[in-house]
Amino acid sequence: MTLLGQFPGNPRDALGYLAAAAPASPDTFFRSNLPRVGLVDSAGDSHVALATGVMTAVPIYLTAGDLVTSLSFLSGATAAGTPTNYWVALYDTATVPALIAQSADQLTAAWAANTVKTLALPAPYQVTKTGIYWAVCMVTATTPPSLVGSIGARPIVSGERNLSVSSGAGLTGTAPATLASPAVKNFVPLVVVT
Repeated sequence: MTLLGQFPGNPRDALGYLAAAAPASPDTFFRSNLPRVGLVDSAGDSHVALATGVMTAVPIYLTAGDLVTSLSFLSGATAAGTPTNYWVALYDTATVPALIAQSADQLTAAWAANTVKTLALPAPYQVTKTGIYWAVCMVTATTPPSLVGSIGARPIVSGERNLSVSSGAGLTGTAPATLASPAVKNFVPLVVVT
């Protein structure tokens, strides 16, 4: 048995294609839950990325020492129609994840189609514990925007983590204290943490 298990090749070669999408400077900090290839628009794929007043959360791996200042989600072909509230939030690694920080409520600000929406946390958060955190997007609107992401299967093997969940109902300007009673979703939005 080797350190790489059954993989016989050089992992640097196998993952080399990812270098084409990396920032020009190796000093640029970012974390992402998905690569930027093979993604689809939730509207065009008939999957619901966001339901009005409901959080959509995706797991993201963060390392102790990371300094998180903002979260970015990418809308697809459908813009937000008559938004009244929207925000992003970061939840911790607990069994019932607790709120770490929420961006300012964007209220009625437009979120156009095919647009990266980067929202800052109220203060930079320095990760103290390496693990799986939860990045959240919530939009209350007549029509929530579609999001760009991927289709994920529900957990198959016992103990597998959900790749996308919904939580809450009737949410407006404030994120709940916990990510309670999550329901598995098949659409996994792309999120980038910077």
